[in-house]
Amino acid sequence: MTSPRTAIVHYWLVSMRGGERVLERLLKLYPGADIITHVYNPEAVSGFIRSHRVRTTFINKLPGAQRHYQKYLPLMPLALEEIDMRGYDLVISSESGPAKGIIVPPDAFHMCYCHSPMRYLWDHYHQYKLTGGRFTKLAMPLLMHRLRQWDISSAQRVDSIVANSNFIARRVKKSWGRQADVVHPPIEVSLFRKSDDVQNQYLWVGQMTPYKRADIVVDAFTKLGLPLLMVGTGELAGDIAKRAGPNIKILERLDFADLRKAYAECRALIFPPEEDFGIVPVEANAAGRPVIAYGRGGIRDSIIPDHTGLFFEEQHPDALIDAVERFEQWLPQFNPDVAVQNAERFAPEIFDAKVKKIISAGIGLSNSQSGGETDGIVERASVL
Repeated sequence: MTSPRTAIVHYWLVSMRGGERVLERLLKLYPGADIITHVYNPEAVSGFIRSHRVRTTFINKLPGAQRHYQKYLPLMPLALEEIDMRGYDLVISSESGPAKGIIVPPDAFHMCYCHSPMRYLWDHYHQYKLTGGRFTKLAMPLLMHRLRQWDISSAQRVDSIVANSNFIARRVKKSWGRQADVVHPPIEVSLFRKSDDVQNQYLWVGQMTPYKRADIVVDAFTKLGLPLLMVGTGELAGDIAKRAGPNIKILERLDFADLRKAYAECRALIFPPEEDFGIVPVEANAAGRPVIAYGRGGIRDSIIPDHTGLFFEEQHPDALIDAVERFEQWLPQFNPDVAVQNAERFAPEIFDAKVKKIISAGIGLSNSQSGGETDGIVERASVL
């Protein structure tokens, strides 16, 4: 069978984060695929991504788009719909910013892999509006209302929607009124190893931005007095450093070898944000270490409470302190091998098999035949 001519639509290519790692895996599944994106900075992405043909929308040519692309959000639906998609048999949209709104040929199969419905429009709308300038606050109500309408209508064009967690599948149902299959992101769990030299030091890894809640961690551990290594930087880095007690060590970054070592030797990973999925906790489990996490969001797909970690139910230093104290009592029951086995559920090969199953079931079918069941290989999200 001839390989389908494939296009992968990714919202923007200006960094290498979780969404770009998923893109890399999709490109390995479909090595001849073209990439379509709004903004492209070749220096900010991997050589593997650069080795593919990249087409950009007209957003890429607008002034300041490389740094201020999000300000052009109202133009992105138009930009997507102006891209000529004739000749493609398979379109995969990687959605977190606008990507799924591309207009595909009638006989092409369109699968949307949803990292999250656009937060600017839905759950973080009021937060973005609150922190915006005067013009933004005036313009947002009308612009975002129109964009929500487009976001919902463009979701109806897609043949199959795949969410990266049950948490996101529920948000897809609420925002777009569509049922989504769940295929967790591919994580290179085989790169991590257990260590016999576990230290007394806890670990936090992430960006020091508001929603990552590094503030909870630094306040809780300053009060606890327990050793903590924090790895990351961001807009709150200065404030976090000022609040940190002498028991807390802060590093802006670690190379991958040192990061793997930090995972494998930490007492536990601390994970306080509400994430769509969350790759860092899986990496910690892959290194044989438990996770203490805020128990909402995608973390409920990846960490098994009382087996591979513990949850706390409020994003507050006191709740984290309580969780750490419970953890110290529970730790003798923890089995590193169980954590490693849990992480193996997210290996790239499992992602590959599920995505290929969905696409093979849908490609070449008419719209009325596509979007059905996938013979049980993909877990159907339970949406309430």
